[in-house]
Amino acid sequence: MSPTNRTVVVTGIGATTPLGGDAASTWEGLIAGKSGVKPLEQDWAAEQAVRIAAPVAVEPTEVIPRPQARKLDRSAQFALIAAQEAWKDAGFEAKAGETPASAADAAGSVDPDRLGAVIASGIGGVTTLLDQYDVLKEKGVRRVSPHTVPMLMPNSPSANVGLLVGARAGVHTPVSACASGAEAIGYAIEMIRTGRADVVVAGGTEAAIHPLPIAAFGNMMAMSKNNDDPQGASRPYDTARDGFVLGEGAGVIVLESAEHAAKRGARVYAEAVGQGISADGHDIVQPEPEGRGIAHALQNLLERTDLDPAEIVHVNAHATSTPAGDVAELKALRKVFGDEADHFAVSATKSMTGHLLGGAGGVETVATVLALYHRVAPPTINIENLDPEAEAHADIVRGEARKLPVEGRIAALNDSFGFGGHNVVLAFRTV
Repeated sequence: MSPTNRTVVVTGIGATTPLGGDAASTWEGLIAGKSGVKPLEQDWAAEQAVRIAAPVAVEPTEVIPRPQARKLDRSAQFALIAAQEAWKDAGFEAKAGETPASAADAAGSVDPDRLGAVIASGIGGVTTLLDQYDVLKEKGVRRVSPHTVPMLMPNSPSANVGLLVGARAGVHTPVSACASGAEAIGYAIEMIRTGRADVVVAGGTEAAIHPLPIAAFGNMMAMSKNNDDPQGASRPYDTARDGFVLGEGAGVIVLESAEHAAKRGARVYAEAVGQGISADGHDIVQPEPEGRGIAHALQNLLERTDLDPAEIVHVNAHATSTPAGDVAELKALRKVFGDEADHFAVSATKSMTGHLLGGAGGVETVATVLALYHRVAPPTINIENLDPEAEAHADIVRGEARKLPVEGRIAALNDSFGFGGHNVVLAFRTV
């Protein structure tokens, strides 16, 4: 098939997060303004400066058979759970290439040579790497698991999801820190748009609640140390915000060409309009304070797609609850969209899920798509004193969910940024 500029749609969603073990319970938690942050109960947490995090609500071993789980890093376990849900939600019961059990299954089939997978992780199998190193030191060479390398490699989640669905058009793993999940989805959109694939399973995953990452983030003053109030610790745009709260989990969507989806009568959640990408060129950790790189990504999105700024009504902001990053993003929105930004309902869902690093873009894409599908924007919780600079640049959805326009075509943005200055903006709209 020759390259085209095909319309791409979302036909399946899946998630496992601190708010729920699937997309539906996660969405219910977001709309209700529920926090998934808890005190860390592990023995090693007692000596940490940061003793809170947002673990998944449902342990993966409750979903994945234990013999299979033992061969997978926690990040891959999350990815498989979310991908299984998204695949089934899209109407693909069987693995691609398998003989359909019925005519109904045949209508939902996909050619494996036209099927891809793009699952990202910012850190990869860090828990496997560190745990197996401990085994090596304490128990010796012969006790190291033979599954260690396939478990710790950053492409393990994507490879395992590709095997799950039988993808042969390409299986990829973008790694761009906290922008990884969004970059994976943007890459998947391009795979379909340019004719490489008809269907792509895409998203992000992360599992880094471990003493070393928490100590490292804590020592670089990036994480909140509000241990006495776990559920109130992640507070984007609040004047007292003091860093992010580490979360874990995965968010995965099924992307499909509109033509392919129509042929099989698939339910469509939203159109995936496209992506805008840039880099700050500023600092390995700190965002460019005026949001110039983010603005460039937004401008890139507008130049590469047919998105009409007047359609945008909602933004799922990256907003991690850091003093510099939260406001820089809002400045960029104002710089590019001017007064039109007054009409954007801005939600910071990390106030509830914590920051899932490479999994954030996946989970927040699920939230963005569902916000359009249900026409309601999740709230930003824990804002007791709104930063005047944030208030001057954006309309923050505070406290409780807000209804979006019930008529006409509307669009939403999902922003994701990462250490190294990576900027990715995804756009979706109703169909």
